Amino acid sequence: MEWIKIFPSIGEMNAALQDGRPRLLRLRELRICLVRKSDQLFAVEDSCPHNGESLSKGTVNHLDEVICPWHGHRFQLKTGRECAERSRDLMVYPVRKDEEGVFIGL
Repeated sequence: MEWIKIFPSIGEMNAALQDGRPRLLRLRELRICLVRKSDQLFAVEDSCPHNGESLSKGTVNHLDEVICPWHGHRFQLKTGRECAERSRDLMVYPVRKDEEGVFIGL
């Protein structure tokens, strides 16, 4: 696995990402949906497996699920699992935070 720095510090991450609001990260040829919830950072594939809509255009609920804006499919940010098993699960990317910055594993 290769770790790629996406923020130079946790402070920069907190400034760039609104709590509970999805944001698109383009990394190499990948589209990744980032969500910061308090001090946790989640990274999942951005494309909804059901119909391809960008999950970074969706919302996040109180159960830490990202909700697709087209048809309401809900995916657990921690595991990528679709709550009603209507589509395949999302790819989840590992995240690492330390004194050197914030990294995503590919």
